Amino acid sequence: MHRESPGTRASDGSRRRFLKAVGVGGIGVTVAGCVTLEDGNGDDGSGGDTGTDTGGEQPDQYGSLTIGMVDSVSGSLSPYGERNQRGKDLALADIKAVGIGSAGSDLEVIVEDSESSEGPGVSSAEKLVNQDDVPIVVGAVSSGVSTAIYDSVVEGGEVVQISQNSTSPRLSDRPDLLRMSPSGRDKGSALAKLLDDDGIGSVAVTFVNNDYGQGLSEVFDGEFPGDVAYNQPHDQGEASYGGVISDMDDADVEAWLFITYAEEFTVMVNEAYERGLTEEYELYGAESTIADEILENTPEGSHDGMTGITESAPVEQDNYVSFKGRFEGEYGEAPTVWSAYAYDAMVVSALALHLSDGGDVTPDLVRDLTSPDGETVLTYEAAVDAVEPGGDPSAVDYQGVSGPIDLDDNGDPRGFYQVYNVRDHSYEFGDFVTS
Repeated sequence: MHRESPGTRASDGSRRRFLKAVGVGGIGVTVAGCVTLEDGNGDDGSGGDTGTDTGGEQPDQYGSLTIGMVDSVSGSLSPYGERNQRGKDLALADIKAVGIGSAGSDLEVIVEDSESSEGPGVSSAEKLVNQDDVPIVVGAVSSGVSTAIYDSVVEGGEVVQISQNSTSPRLSDRPDLLRMSPSGRDKGSALAKLLDDDGIGSVAVTFVNNDYGQGLSEVFDGEFPGDVAYNQPHDQGEASYGGVISDMDDADVEAWLFITYAEEFTVMVNEAYERGLTEEYELYGAESTIADEILENTPEGSHDGMTGITESAPVEQDNYVSFKGRFEGEYGEAPTVWSAYAYDAMVVSALALHLSDGGDVTPDLVRDLTSPDGETVLTYEAAVDAVEPGGDPSAVDYQGVSGPIDLDDNGDPRGFYQVYNVRDHSYEFGDFVTS
């Protein structure tokens, strides 16, 4: 690393992902491009009716191809889920404008809520695979949810899984669990180097007790040259973390490192600030301690001076610049890299369906279409123009709005990271770190 300045699905005619046009009163009508937010009860997770977004005009005569998405519509990772949905919607607009495969089919995405927890996430994936018969599941945000889905639903089956946001190094132990966000192994190394470069000799670490927290803390602990005097887990969703804060305060260290989620970190900051502790230690964090919701729910100046490492997009790359402009025009704010990962997960899924053209979608097919050996393409349209339906996936190298991707044998993409600081109760971003 260096820092620099700014299983196979069987092919048969009954596959439900190929939806036929439905005739109404002798007129062919196709429902396509719709996005359904569902939980296990068929509603949007908030008690309302199921919502759909038709995404504009409908195709004239073709059916739809359907994939599934498990996302954090609710729970402690819901800020990331909202960003994912925005990235997904922009991708669907681009896919819809071109079509998929020799039939020019549209793409339907069925979105299920993981509630940011493993149990609901697995149930959502089971519904998508067993009832909706999707060939691809995009999911999830939480690394623990992603690995639980793979282990319980995907492994040994006929569905390809592409995580949009999961970063735990433990996903690398499951080579066919593909992901758009890079492994946290490089991020853990970058965090260790950051603290060491800052002259920190001792640190207390608290990490969320799941694959994400455990994997990242293990890497940091193994690579930080100083003393990791405290390195203990905490559970999600607790009303208070007073005991954790007290234990970290008792560790007699120079710095605190938080490897946790927005909801949990907000509680920790508020409790530490009330006790006057946030000014006594150098504070560090990873990407999930950045969220507008944290700033909105903590006092001004409560954790000013905090520093950390977060995933980043290649901000000068042409397709990211275009994506950023569209995102800002649609939503009135700049995207995060998490939205870019979700965008790329959708485009890669659509390209896999295009290149399979009704055949099997496999992890190797997805790897090949991001391989650096092919013709570089920066958009879905360019990729479709470059390779005919059913063509050789290794003939193209899709480089996403989140970066080159280049999925390796472990299903991991290349990573871009950036140093961030909290100043005047807002986020500032500095040097880039690449793997």
